[in-house]
Amino acid sequence: MSPHLADTPVIQTKRLTLRAPAPQDAETFVAFYGTERSQFVGGPMEPRMAWNFFGTEIGHWAIRGFGMFTVTRKGTDAPLGIVGHWFPHGWPETELGWVLFDPATEGTGIAHEAAEACLDHAWTVLDWQETVSYIAPENHRSVALAQRLGATLDKAAPQPKPEKPCLVYRHPKPGVAA
Repeated sequence: MSPHLADTPVIQTKRLTLRAPAPQDAETFVAFYGTERSQFVGGPMEPRMAWNFFGTEIGHWAIRGFGMFTVTRKGTDAPLGIVGHWFPHGWPETELGWVLFDPATEGTGIAHEAAEACLDHAWTVLDWQETVSYIAPENHRSVALAQRLGATLDKAAPQPKPEKPCLVYRHPKPGVAA
C-alpha cells in the first residue's frame, strides 16, 4: 500500500504537474539535502535529518491543509523539486517557497512556472491576502526569481528566524493597489 494525501490538489501547468509529496520522493529529497546545493534551505543535513524534514513536508499538508508540492514534468513522476505554500508554527507570515533538486533544471523556467501556479493557488483557492518569500541573502538565483514574480524587498517585514535574518520579498496580490 502506498499512502498519499488524498485531498491534496494537483496543479497542471504547460509543462509541469504539481502534486502531493509521496513516499517515492523521499530518496531524491534526502539526496538533495545531503549536498551543498541545499545550503540556502536548511542544509546540508545528515540523511536521517533530511528524512525527518521530508516527513515535515507531508505533515504540513496534514496539519495546515496546504504545503509544498512535488514538481514533476508532465508525463513523468520524477521529482524536480518542491514549490508551494509554507506556514509552520511560529512563522510570522505565509510563505511561497521553492527548491529545485537538480542543477540541470536551473535557468529552465521550471521554478518560475511552478511558483506562478502556486501564487495563483494562494490567491484564488487558499484566499491568502498576503504572502512573502524568505530568501537567504546569498541566494541570488532565488532573489532573481522573486523579483521576476513581481515581489519586492520588504525591509520592515518580521523575520521568521530573527537570529538568522533573511531577505523578505513580498508578492503583490493581483488587483490590489500597492
